[in-house]
Amino acid sequence: MDRLRLFARFLRIAWVFVAAPFRYLGRLLVADGAPDPATRERWQGEIFANALESLGATYVKFGQILGSRPDLLPPGWLAALARLQDDVAPAPWPAMRAMLETELGPERLARFTHIDETPLAAASVAQVHIGVLDTGEKVAIKIQRPEAREQIERDLFLMRVIANALDRIPQLRLLSIPGSVERFGEALSNQLDFTLEAANNRRLAKNFKREKKVRLPAIHDALSTSRVLTMQFVDGVKATQPERVGGDRVELAERGGRAILQMVFADGFVHADLHPGNILLADDGTMTFLDLGMVAEIPPDLMRPWCETFLALAQKDGAAAARLFYVHAPSVGKSDYDDYERDVLEYLSKLWDVRLGDIEVGAVVSGMMNVLRRHQVQIEPVFTVVNVSLLVAEGLGKQLDPQIDLVNLAVPYLLQAQLAAPPGRAPRREVERREPRAQAN
Repeated sequence: MDRLRLFARFLRIAWVFVAAPFRYLGRLLVADGAPDPATRERWQGEIFANALESLGATYVKFGQILGSRPDLLPPGWLAALARLQDDVAPAPWPAMRAMLETELGPERLARFTHIDETPLAAASVAQVHIGVLDTGEKVAIKIQRPEAREQIERDLFLMRVIANALDRIPQLRLLSIPGSVERFGEALSNQLDFTLEAANNRRLAKNFKREKKVRLPAIHDALSTSRVLTMQFVDGVKATQPERVGGDRVELAERGGRAILQMVFADGFVHADLHPGNILLADDGTMTFLDLGMVAEIPPDLMRPWCETFLALAQKDGAAAARLFYVHAPSVGKSDYDDYERDVLEYLSKLWDVRLGDIEVGAVVSGMMNVLRRHQVQIEPVFTVVNVSLLVAEGLGKQLDPQIDLVNLAVPYLLQAQLAAPPGRAPRREVERREPRAQAN
């Protein structure tokens, strides 16, 4: 690794994050009156998101993953991080063509009779070009950007150094920053190996083989390597534009909900980068999942505790939900358990008058994450992916069919999962309640 470039990159990162607090102070100084707490939180999140965006692809990806952690960050920060997009300026076509030639060689490259030099999409790790094979089939070619591997490895090295330094601060140790960086680094490194994405694609396709209208693009293995992925081109409307979808929208909404519930509760194998941009919808009711570079697998011994937690939330059983989150948390702060449980019960009590079918999963999850964060009760990282998937299912479903009831759809999957799941993992800790205070004479 080039030490000079590494040092220059470190200085750039240090400058951005040292300058960020001063940008926030500048906003406070020019503000018309004292902003309320929600506004201050939003400003902090916007400045943090801008800092990540200015540092490029690796940090944008990190921000996107942080944006799925409502157990770690407050709502204002999450809203700011949600706008981070992985769209970047495309790499020059000669550089991408050279990558194709290196990876495929002249014989395999000759199978493409045409490749559009303008990318269909450009992201931090790769960009996608449309091509035509000698068979006449239209394909999508995902090509890794030449500089991606070196840039990501350099940034991850520096992130580990910074994370280890921050972990020495007692107030930040609970966040397990080095562990989070390691998990992020592993996920991002996996995205550099397209053979893993192809394997994830095939596994998810196998899971949905009985669902004729839920599909994954077919992979052309002979024209794919660790840095080039050639797949079937699928036409359709991205779920970011549900208003353009024709056909039976109610049926499509239910199909999408059931597909995500199957991933979460039946298969335990979940698309970990699931957002509307990675879902294609067709007028015939077909739904296609794209971009399987990141997946999450729910350990079998966590499936039962997860189902029990979800059922407790759906049934508004605050005491059970509070206990399950607490005893299975990777770490907890020094918050008093009775105070923590009281906050959970107070939050869920607001839902007692709401009909089960009217409960929104997104609202329940968001509110619970706020309580967990205040009391420094962490959540298993794999379940943050699950939560995001359920939020996507509900959000997309309600755009297509405002009357969709995700909780009711989930019940059969939950019951089946509980019957099939092996014994649950032993709790990490037991509940410690406050000793009753002695009454004064």
